[in-house]
Formats: sequence, structure tokens, C-alpha cells
Amino acid sequence: MTFLAHAAGTDESLSLIMLFGGIWLGWIGWSRLRGKGFDRVPRLGAYAMLAGAAVLVVAATFVPRKLLGPTTNPVATGPRPASTATLTFAEPTRSMRTDAEQLTVQLDLQGGTLTQTTSTSVSPNTGHIHLSLDGVLISMSGDTTQVIDLRNLTPGQHTLSAEFVANDHLSFDPPVVAQVTFVKEASG
Repeated sequence: MTFLAHAAGTDESLSLIMLFGGIWLGWIGWSRLRGKGFDRVPRLGAYAMLAGAAVLVVAATFVPRKLLGPTTNPVATGPRPASTATLTFAEPTRSMRTDAEQLTVQLDLQGGTLTQTTSTSVSPNTGHIHLSLDGVLISMSGDTTQVIDLRNLTPGQHTLSAEFVANDHLSFDPPVVAQVTFVKEASG
């Protein structure tokens, strides 16, 4: 399901629309069944909405590629550009300890330009930042400052990774990455 995160082509965009439509439909049906709103929707309609939501979410993974046929991404199949940009963490600092519910992440990008635009037209020093926590992608942003939620993070050492990627969400060659570890302390 990695293609859902990038929405770089027609099939990915259709998948995202279907996925979010399914989530929205499911939320309405579930809220009605729990008595938390949407009183005008009959109970049978709420069950139908949940079934429709399930179909949309499953179809978001399979149907667009089958309907639209295989897609090609010339950027992904060709050589990747090299970037002269550098990326470092200003905050958090290495081995920083925190018991806060949120963490401000401040990155320092030198020699690169950030953009929110996704495109297959790639230049060596234009892109955005993918931020990962313990190996899980949590953000794709065109900003060097981000605030992340730590409320559900278990106490202990954690690793933040940031990568400056091209407009097509793919890595430069070599990748422009930064990494830092911090310690989440039990709040008390």
C-alpha cells in the first residue's frame, strides 16, 4: 500500500479518493450505529454504509490499477539525480530526554529548496522532507519545523529519521538523510 502515501499518478489519486471516501462513509455508519449522530440515517442504511465503506477501502488497494492498467513512471525507472543539499537535526538534539506530550522537530536544510508540489519533473535540489519515527513514515512536509505527538509513544529510546526527497517522493542518489535518537521518559 506504499503507493497510497505518494499519490503521484492517476491511479494513486483515485485510490486516495476511494480510501478517504470509504473512511468517511464508515465513520458516518459507525457513528449512527453507536448513537453518536446522524439520526436521520436509518439503522439499515448505517449497515449499508459500513458495507460500502469496506468495499471502497478494499477496492482502493486493487481496483484503480486494474481499471487504468499499468502505470509508468519514467523518473522511477531512470537514474536518480544527485543532490548537493545537506540535512541535519537542530532539534531534538542527540540523546535528548523528554516527558512532554509533543516534540518540536527542527531540521536544517542547506542547499535545497522545499516545495509542497508533487511532480515527476525532478530537479536535484528541490523536494520535500519525509520524517520517520522508529522506521515508520509519520510526515511528508515542505517545512523544516514540525510538531509530533508523543502521547502514545512508549518510554525508552526512539529514532527520528528525516530524508530530503525529490518532488516525486523518491530518494536522491545518494539519499540526503539525517538521523537522531531521543529518549521518551515516563510522564509522572
